[in-house]
Amino acid sequence: MIKKPITINLSTGLEARPVAQLVQVASQFNSEIYVEIGKKRVNAKSIMGMMTLGLDSGEEITLSTNGEDEEAAMNSIEQYLSNQ
Repeated sequence: MIKKPITINLSTGLEARPVAQLVQVASQFNSEIYVEIGKKRVNAKSIMGMMTLGLDSGEEITLSTNGEDEEAAMNSIEQYLSNQ
């Protein structure tokens, strides 16, 4: 299992389209992937769950990945959240 704090650098934050793209990125991996902020913990492969977080640009989340491709999943999601 890998846990890492990540700052969201998407100019619009995580609204509908960026959430859908994040879910697509997460769904490419077999690992369990969770986004945590405060006391909320949501499956990153769930579009409805991710929408409930209402994350803005500049907010810090904790991303956790667990499984056979956890490192690749962490790297891909971190890159998506940091470079768009």
